Amino acid sequence: MGKTTKNTIARDTFTASVWQEIEEQPIVGNTKISDEVYDALIVGAGITGITTALLLQKAGKKVVVAEGNTILFGTTSGTSAHLNTFFDATYPEIESGFGEEAAKLVARAGKDALKQIKDWIAEYEIDCDFEHKEGYLYSQNEKETKQLAKILESSQKVNVSVEEVDENGVPIEFEHVLKYLGQAQFHPVKYVLRLIEVFQGLGGIILENTFIRSTTLDDDNIHTAKADSLSIRAKNIVYATHIPPGVNLLSFRCAPYRSYVLGVKLEDDNYPDCLAYDMQEPYHYLRTHVINGEKILLIGGEDHKTGHGDPATSFQNLEDYARKYFKVKSIPYQWSAQYYTAADTLPYIGQMPAGEDRIYIATGFNGNGMQFGTLSGLIIADLILGKENIYADLFSPSRIKPVAGFTEFVKENADVAYHFIADRFAAEEIESLGEIKPDEGKLIDFKDQKLAVYKDVNGKVTALNPVCTHAKCIVNFNSEEKSWDCPCHGGRFDVYGHVLTGPPRHDLQQIDLTKP
Repeated sequence: MGKTTKNTIARDTFTASVWQEIEEQPIVGNTKISDEVYDALIVGAGITGITTALLLQKAGKKVVVAEGNTILFGTTSGTSAHLNTFFDATYPEIESGFGEEAAKLVARAGKDALKQIKDWIAEYEIDCDFEHKEGYLYSQNEKETKQLAKILESSQKVNVSVEEVDENGVPIEFEHVLKYLGQAQFHPVKYVLRLIEVFQGLGGIILENTFIRSTTLDDDNIHTAKADSLSIRAKNIVYATHIPPGVNLLSFRCAPYRSYVLGVKLEDDNYPDCLAYDMQEPYHYLRTHVINGEKILLIGGEDHKTGHGDPATSFQNLEDYARKYFKVKSIPYQWSAQYYTAADTLPYIGQMPAGEDRIYIATGFNGNGMQFGTLSGLIIADLILGKENIYADLFSPSRIKPVAGFTEFVKENADVAYHFIADRFAAEEIESLGEIKPDEGKLIDFKDQKLAVYKDVNGKVTALNPVCTHAKCIVNFNSEEKSWDCPCHGGRFDVYGHVLTGPPRHDLQQIDLTKP
């Protein structure tokens, strides 16, 4: 690529992360494609998609990446970028659902993913602020301390380097602490941008603003993927989009969540020199990063299901948490990101279930997207190349676990059914659009129509059909990020109805209020 420009990367919300402000952003642009059949089409240009694409391109395959917006538009630029040898799904949970050998394999997978990141940083001389850090997981009450004891025992059984210590690296009260060795942090955008540069240097193609609306499979077993203005033919399709589009089995096996992060400047220099995690529900996570020459404390947490909680409350709770333990000078950054949790705790990585030939997916990463995204690239690239991969069976989307995750599966889908029905009666009845304030979005009943209406700061009104184009649930307005969020499967739309993220393939219908 070579050519660079000073820029701020676009985001899927009105909030911006610390990773968005980089001095030089490579200009990717839209590369023309031909009518040839590519070996693989990767949908999504985050860490999962680019890792997969680069591995295949290095193996001599012809690969095209289609990003529905601009590069690094979604969760990769919204992560807090912790790199761990332990995960949100704890080793006791994994051992309970899948067995001790599976827990050992997950631990090994985490180490391999971290090694892949480190190897590429060295090979391609990536300046992405990579640093090894110690990670502290601490309890604050008797119940959490008992859980921590089980986590210690399980972590030791799977050969993860961990020890009991008497401090937690942050000025927050605790009962008991585990210190995990060999943890790390980095700048995810700098890392992925360099991989993109290498990928394009090898002949790889990236198409920005190319939203794939549909795919078909012809008699020659070639997929045709259609965007608004072009078609792409490929032998294999990889959905590196957190959740595959459309209504499918994964829609019912995964639940969407949003996690919130503040970037905080302190009055003193009491910035943690570690990674730290409490065990609250939802839990909080902390670390420090230097941005534009200044230390920034990253405090994250306050997760809730997409379309359910109040983002303003989540941000306020994080601010209260920060001010309780630190001398806050200012909060220049706040943002959130979306992730999916799998019903049985482990990600789904590999070929789509139900016999969808040579369509691959990667979802259910929970809060560990940097490593599971990297692992997904390693697994899926091997599957496409016909190589054996020791992790493929464990993470296969076709795995059947009648016990593990069954309770969560029932709970999440009962919740979806509730919102499908109840939200249809939740709109506010109004007489005039003048009742809506500037910069406000509301679900309303207006002139016998149920509408999702947003009025911008200049008073311009945009009215949408509030029925999500994925599975026909009703969207809710996200006032902090100015989006319409679906509480069922995590589809998100901007104020004009365009798909931002999630499984919908089509935009919300705009309604012309000037027509009688």
